[in-house]
Amino acid sequence: MPPIYAGPARVSRRHLILTASSAAALLAGGAFGLPAAAQTAAAPEAAPQQFSFDLLTEEMRIAATQPHVTAEMPEGFLGELHYDDYRLINFRANQARWGDSDSQYRVHAFHMGWLFGEPVRLFEVTGGTVSEMLFTTDDFEYYNELAAKVPAHGQLPGVAGFKLNTPLNRPDLYDELVAFLGASYFRALGQGNAYGISARGLAINTASSMPEEFPRFSRFYLERPAAGVSTVVVHAALESPSVTGAYRFVITPGVDTVMEVTARLFFRADVAQLGVAPLTSMFLFAEKNRADFDDYRPNVHDSDGLRIRRSTGDIIWRPLNNPPHLAGSYFGEDSPMGFGLHQRDRDFGNYQDPESRYERRPSLEVEPLGNWGKGVVRLVEIPTEFEVNDNIVAFWVPEGVVRAGDAREFAYRLRWGDLVQDARAPLAYVFETRSGHGGVSGVEQVEETRKFVIDFKGGLLAALPAPDPDDTDPPVKAITNVQNGEIVVTTLQKLDGLDIWRLVLDVKAAEGATVELGAHLAGYGRKLSEIWLNQWINA
Repeated sequence: MPPIYAGPARVSRRHLILTASSAAALLAGGAFGLPAAAQTAAAPEAAPQQFSFDLLTEEMRIAATQPHVTAEMPEGFLGELHYDDYRLINFRANQARWGDSDSQYRVHAFHMGWLFGEPVRLFEVTGGTVSEMLFTTDDFEYYNELAAKVPAHGQLPGVAGFKLNTPLNRPDLYDELVAFLGASYFRALGQGNAYGISARGLAINTASSMPEEFPRFSRFYLERPAAGVSTVVVHAALESPSVTGAYRFVITPGVDTVMEVTARLFFRADVAQLGVAPLTSMFLFAEKNRADFDDYRPNVHDSDGLRIRRSTGDIIWRPLNNPPHLAGSYFGEDSPMGFGLHQRDRDFGNYQDPESRYERRPSLEVEPLGNWGKGVVRLVEIPTEFEVNDNIVAFWVPEGVVRAGDAREFAYRLRWGDLVQDARAPLAYVFETRSGHGGVSGVEQVEETRKFVIDFKGGLLAALPAPDPDDTDPPVKAITNVQNGEIVVTTLQKLDGLDIWRLVLDVKAAEGATVELGAHLAGYGRKLSEIWLNQWINA
């Protein structure tokens, strides 16, 4: 059963009334268009209102009983901003909120316009009360010819999103830690990372027969941390035609930056496919499809595999593909320990890109908190020719039907960072996957076959001796399976001088077939490696 939200404890009628009145006050405040005559920056702030996560939850529960209202798009110069204009806008660092305090955080805003026309409201929570953070054109730098088009001291109806800066890598420098920008998208960094993979609050009907819906965070409530406190708490209101939601993010920076997420969802309409804890990344090419790209770089990807930790203790590693057409994979699970999109390859030499620094892109792991029950981890892979396109999506689809009037609660932990392999782990991990034409190297290729080379590294396997080529019943074996194809050759060896065991599979399939492959190494009465899964479309 998917988690069901049972409501907060001891929410009084007075609190519900305050919630409704607060919502009306917040929605009524501010203008959603900036007229040619600039609004004054000295407009009085609304009186502080009471705030708590439970109050926000009740507000969103009530909102789900009302029709969805689309936010008004801005008029004036905000509505006229295009891509080239948007690049000429920068938030002034000396205008950062909390900059005049002893908090370890600074709040920077993203400007509205271009792709980000709908206003997002920011509020500060202090001592259980909330007051709005107001922004004007004075908070931003406008360059070149754009500066003449911007009203001086103009009150903005909102922002596009925000980022939090904190001393992540050095005590004397406020690095970007997390950014919320666009729909319900957000990104974060661990120490030494560069932005790559993104997460979302929710995915509705992604890659399904129904039109996809993109819920958005319309309001954020930021709790200013006290001096010396490294954890920051952010609340968000989520809205879309089908669902409303109250979110709570407890964010702790570090080598791995950790977010504790609570999502309380209320459904206005039936939902064909609910995607919980969705992740979005990019995979262009690697060793397995390198020949398809005439590029000096050996690898181009933000993530190279989907990792699933099963409740049984098994670990699945599914290398990512850039397929010839839209492809999807479903992994049925019962209360998984975790799933995520990982960037395992951390060697600059395997990317050779000093600008993009793909070896520094964070991995992102989802760890369910509580029992999520049965469902599937769904992987969506979209063909792309360019690295600017995010073409990989992964999310949890809970078992059961979601109907209008339903409520659900999901709690999970997000880990952002290198997430390096544990050298003490007993299972060998998939170090690399390569592929090429089938048959013997150096001779004419065998038609309708494909060779897959899987390297397993570390674990208990590392200390085992190489297998005897004359042994007809070796102690370590490859356990393989295939659907819609045939494995015609299987070879297993340990590479000389390395703690790597190499499995080679030659697979035959009909033209146009979608082949599902699986393999792991076992011996001495136990699994000795992760489970390698792969999809090959013989296009």
